[in-house]
Amino acid sequence: MHKKTLIRLATALLGSALLSSGIAQAAPTASAGTLKVGMEISYPPFESYDGDKVVGFDPDVSMALAKALGDLQVEFVDTRFPNLILGLNANRYDTIISGMYITDERTKQADAIPYAQVGASIMLRSDSTARPQQPEDLCGLKVGLQQGTNWINQLKTVSDEHCSQQGKGPIAISEFPTTAEASQALLSGNIQAHLEISAAAQMIVDKARGRILISSQKALYPQTLGIYVKRGNTELLEALRGALETYKKSSEYGELLKKYNLEPA
Repeated sequence: MHKKTLIRLATALLGSALLSSGIAQAAPTASAGTLKVGMEISYPPFESYDGDKVVGFDPDVSMALAKALGDLQVEFVDTRFPNLILGLNANRYDTIISGMYITDERTKQADAIPYAQVGASIMLRSDSTARPQQPEDLCGLKVGLQQGTNWINQLKTVSDEHCSQQGKGPIAISEFPTTAEASQALLSGNIQAHLEISAAAQMIVDKARGRILISSQKALYPQTLGIYVKRGNTELLEALRGALETYKKSSEYGELLKKYNLEPA
């Protein structure tokens, strides 16, 4: 047998042995040995700074996946939420793990892997006389949301179709660069309601020390969160998909979802 053929055969057998033994091969990332993750690091409990350290649900998931991909180092690239997919397609990072919903509009621009489910909550100042339970109850109110969230168009539809047909005032929507700015606007009275992911809403309420409450009793607009990869990067997409499937079977994944009040994908 030719020497080159023997080398190829030996390499293939070694790779097969590594896979069967559970030893992960290095993932096809842009920088060898490092998984660069795009996220907006101002969105607790999903991601935020604790001093110089990035903490939260998404950093925990990122580090678990990086370990499964071959003990990679993780580098977090702080990016404004509306610019995350632009940054991904400009090769600023390998993947987005940033509490981003899977939507038709986004999956036209990048590939997505489901990794958790979440719904939204309506928050009010505790001295408010309103108690909206669902989006249709927001007619005539000033409502704040973080810029780029999928609920903006959904609330506009409710305002245009439901509120107008019922002869009620429109939903006045204000967009804010971060959820922290939206909650501050709620406290200052510049908006009357704040729509936010349930896990983040509970954290905001806890920190507000009685000044803010959650009025909705059920999770609104349930959505699936996605890990995004640039279109065409099939090798990394499949590597992340496989790592996530393995991680989902661990007790650590279930404990993490419970900690952050999320549901499995």
